[in-house]
Amino acid sequence: MKFVRKWLTVLAILALAGSVLAACGGNNDGGQGAGGNGGDKGSAGGDGMKVGMVTDSGTIDDKSFNQGTWEGIQRAAEDFGLQIRYLKPPGETEAEYMQEITNLYDAGFKFIVTPGFKFETAIYQAQTKYPDAKFVILDGAPQDGNYNYEVKENTVAIYFAEHESGFLAGLATALELKEGDVGFVGGMEIPAVQKFNWGYQQGIRYANENFGTNISVKPENVIYQGTFTDTAAGQQIAAQMYDRGVKAIFAAAGGVGVGVITEAKNRASAGKEAWVVGVDVDQYDEGIYEDGKSIILTSAMKKIDQAAYDMIKAELDGRFPGGQTLTFDATNDGVGLPDENPNLSDDTEQKVQEVFEKIKSGEIKVSSEQGDLIK
Repeated sequence: MKFVRKWLTVLAILALAGSVLAACGGNNDGGQGAGGNGGDKGSAGGDGMKVGMVTDSGTIDDKSFNQGTWEGIQRAAEDFGLQIRYLKPPGETEAEYMQEITNLYDAGFKFIVTPGFKFETAIYQAQTKYPDAKFVILDGAPQDGNYNYEVKENTVAIYFAEHESGFLAGLATALELKEGDVGFVGGMEIPAVQKFNWGYQQGIRYANENFGTNISVKPENVIYQGTFTDTAAGQQIAAQMYDRGVKAIFAAAGGVGVGVITEAKNRASAGKEAWVVGVDVDQYDEGIYEDGKSIILTSAMKKIDQAAYDMIKAELDGRFPGGQTLTFDATNDGVGLPDENPNLSDDTEQKVQEVFEKIKSGEIKVSSEQGDLIK
């Protein structure tokens, strides 16, 4: 099964949005934000629209949400001749996020992308303070700190159907491993991470009930570590799970997940079975341990790179969907597994593709709530 990469059909929705003001920039502005690290990259010409990004916790090369968002921006820069820059805040407070947004704005970057729910209150402020700028928030929506949400006309909020992506990853895991225990390691216990877990378990249950697999998810093998940054804790949790006989761990945990991958690589190098299901982006390369072999069985992807790219293109086309909240899901190819899954058999990929089409058509409905999970 090969998931075909294509522009999300959400762009058809964007045609309904109002007209926009194109934000055009001048010269490249190097430098860093206050207390943070930054980078900027111009493309051929270097005089196009200026697009900025503020990173969430972790680095720009986190093999996860930051990196995926930045790669979408980089691709847009190459295609459309943009000036781009990211800034890394010194911490994760609203004030620190807001400072970097201000730094970008003051440097002429008036199209700003922010990855993660932690930006909700900062974007709530920024969309009012800078009405001539455009904002894209991924995995969240602007709110005042008391969960009063408002998406203004210069902002678009984007969510993803993590439960559908998790379902496909769970299905693939069960089909490939056939029997045994698997686990889940989450970062913070927030809706986006929970939905990955719930979807994963539903996918495993579907495989058990429809394809004769015998995979179990025991309560002690579902753990939310509580952060997205504690790599050492992730490795320790993974070691304990693998010692209990778990064959594969779905790690939806940012830097904590990096620790899970490290533990799996160490064990695989020693000749032991230890698989990881990646998250957000295709993490296959992150799992390579020797001779090109990887411990990443597959990855539950959110097309965050495509979301960032599409919003930039929509702005350039005069179709920025300001004031809207969009969901990227199976129906618009906004979630799925990687195009290539070297550790999955052709039979597994074919079955996953067949089920994916049923999700797209609505024949199979994946719950976004906890429901009746595997015990």
